[in-house]
Amino acid sequence: MSYSLSVYVVELDRVRAAVGSRDDKLRRMIGGRFKAQLAHADDWFADEIGNGAPTRYDAVRAVVDGGPFDPSHGFQYAYAYQTICQFYGRFLDNRYFSPFRGSWLEQVDEGLAELGIKAISLADFVYHALPAALPEPDELPGYGEWTPEQCAEALVQWESTTPKDREEIDHEVLAAIESCMEWIREAQARPGWGIAGFFF
Repeated sequence: MSYSLSVYVVELDRVRAAVGSRDDKLRRMIGGRFKAQLAHADDWFADEIGNGAPTRYDAVRAVVDGGPFDPSHGFQYAYAYQTICQFYGRFLDNRYFSPFRGSWLEQVDEGLAELGIKAISLADFVYHALPAALPEPDELPGYGEWTPEQCAEALVQWESTTPKDREEIDHEVLAAIESCMEWIREAQARPGWGIAGFFF
């Protein structure tokens, strides 16, 4: 079985504030911009919707309105939150993380640790760290964040490594780590922005 990360650079406080904001303009703009994407998601999850899950647009509406939620279909609200991140943020290059198999994230985290980069972990994206108002999915997607402070610290730690340190890391793992640093640089270029990651 293969997995994927979808990663966004985004103002984390802004997307969190969208939950329960009752911002009708936001909801309408998402419905307009992502109309085809929402329809595709409904096709993909047609069986779950047939069994009572909300459509993706109805899930977006519930997230923006702050409910009501059906906890048995938590996955749809997590994906709705991803749509809000997509609306406010920018999708980042995930070529080293989509698709991947097995323990790839753990391997990259081990590489980070070997380089002394401890402020961030790709495992952060595997768990369920959605805003507290949202029901947790039973399984996927996972969600996590790298805050602006974590990003700043990780970049300092990366820049403290030497070429020799980097040479000792498996070249594929190093390429993935360098990609993570590019994500972080994009976040650091925008005060108050961080990284939001979805695992599925």
